[in-house]
Amino acid sequence: MSTTGQHRDGASRVRVTADPDWYESAGISLGIRVGDLVFTSGQAPVDEHGRTVGAGNFEAQARRALANLSTVLTHAGSGLDRLVKLTVFVTDVAHQDAFAPLRAEFYGTPPPAESFVQVAALADPAWLIEIEAVGVVGG
Repeated sequence: MSTTGQHRDGASRVRVTADPDWYESAGISLGIRVGDLVFTSGQAPVDEHGRTVGAGNFEAQARRALANLSTVLTHAGSGLDRLVKLTVFVTDVAHQDAFAPLRAEFYGTPPPAESFVQVAALADPAWLIEIEAVGVVGG
């Protein structure tokens, strides 16, 4: 984690980063930690340099987005086992069946609350999935 900002209500906001930070060039934070919560930006199927991976392969893209999510949460002092809410954006809701087994593989128990939403497009036309989350920091 790097920069800390103070909100006018006194809450400390800490920017979550990684090295390299695949979103820094876009001017957005991988995540923001506020108190015992971490809020992530949508994690896409990109490598550490921001290049799309798994073109046309939903499972490969979902695995990469989840791996990126894990990295962000870990850098914030959280983890996939401490997720409380996810929003999964997909370009085709039919991918829900392919995503279902990944839940058991990646999430802790109990599973987090989740919304699974079909969108017309994501920021990169090659992306099939993007995942944003809220996690709890600490044990």
